[in-house]
Amino acid sequence: MTDDIDVAIVETLTIDDLRQVDALLSQLSSTAILDPDRVQAMIDTPGVDLFVAREAGQVLGMATLVTFPLVTGLRGIVEDVVVSHHARGRGIARLLLEAITEESTRRGLRTLDLTSRPSRESALRLYESVGFERRETNVLRYVPASNS
Repeated sequence: MTDDIDVAIVETLTIDDLRQVDALLSQLSSTAILDPDRVQAMIDTPGVDLFVAREAGQVLGMATLVTFPLVTGLRGIVEDVVVSHHARGRGIARLLLEAITEESTRRGLRTLDLTSRPSRESALRLYESVGFERRETNVLRYVPASNS
């Protein structure tokens, strides 16, 4: 089912890759707009890695690992996990998450966080099956006025 799928950290994306990432982005967020320069800047930023799942050259899914040093240790966050609606149910999200958790272990991260809406029960079960644990916490967000 997933034997032909390759998951890797990308260093660059072709124009065709960007088109496919744009299609994924629209499935992830109804308000996000693809900015190729921002995507390349993200890829070029130390501590930010874009993991892409491909099959026969087609981008089927992606996820971002952000790592950063804090006084309490090296930490990580998983962001923007999405699999193409055409490829869902094939274990691609699991492959992406396993690659990210393996990389976080290799890098010696103290913790790796991931947030998800409570209504996404199947996604939460997947995250737990990969080793993430639900935490008793409140997630708060501040949106600067210039971004609203």
